Amino acid sequence: MKEYILTLSCPDRTGIVHAVSGWLLGHEGNIIDSQQFGDEETRRFFLRVHFSLPEAQSTEALQESFSDVAASFDMDARLYDTERRSRVLLLVSRQGHCLNDLLFRTHTGQLPIDIVGVASNHRDFEGMSRAYGLPFHHLPVTPDTRAQQEAQILELVERENVDLVVLARYMQILSDGLCRALEGRAINIHHSFLPSFKGARPYHQAHARGVKIIGATAHYVTADLDEGPIIEQDIERVHHAMSAEELTRVGSDVESLVLARAVRWHVEHRILLNGQRTVVFD
Repeated sequence: MKEYILTLSCPDRTGIVHAVSGWLLGHEGNIIDSQQFGDEETRRFFLRVHFSLPEAQSTEALQESFSDVAASFDMDARLYDTERRSRVLLLVSRQGHCLNDLLFRTHTGQLPIDIVGVASNHRDFEGMSRAYGLPFHHLPVTPDTRAQQEAQILELVERENVDLVVLARYMQILSDGLCRALEGRAINIHHSFLPSFKGARPYHQAHARGVKIIGATAHYVTADLDEGPIIEQDIERVHHAMSAEELTRVGSDVESLVLARAVRWHVEHRILLNGQRTVVFD
């Protein structure tokens, strides 16, 4: 049996599940798992179906076969082969906790992705990347060379057939053009202090204000800085006796965990966009 995933969103109306089930029946498909959500505010319907077929077919052929159903319900529908692992490019600067976490999870089989390389504007983690057998691309950037450096990133994405770009604490603001080029396939992680504690050393700013909760947010990259659709968030309680360095350590752990969850859900095709929000199926 060959397994696939179908995701779709469309205006909510009767008959959607019946039509999808009928299409699957026509292909002798067997539903392994199915999740759905109807948003009363946007009046849109969201569905993720994990199914199997008795014989392998290309996703292109299945997409074409499903096109009549999709058109009749004005669906944004996509089909994925579960055996095809997403190709991921990691971007990092000088904070390596998220990079290290993603490399380890991938190396040990906890994260089902193929990392095609690590790119950075610094050389700090070249050794770590090469220790995992990954190409390391040093792409230094200045205000005067930003356009050329971003062109190099896009060249990497195209050459390596990258499905997802992960900003694993990449401390450069992407241009509007690069954000548009990577729309829907770039994930960023940041501390949840924004917008209260912008700029450098946010954990030190938070410590000075005596915060009691710290956290992290993973979201899709858009031209609106740190305002893309949110995928995952988490928090940890802290207290007055903790130093700024201890807050940084706790925050780094939360960032790593939240980013890993977001990457996993994306590559497992569990995230559907609902305007500026997301629907994330378990």
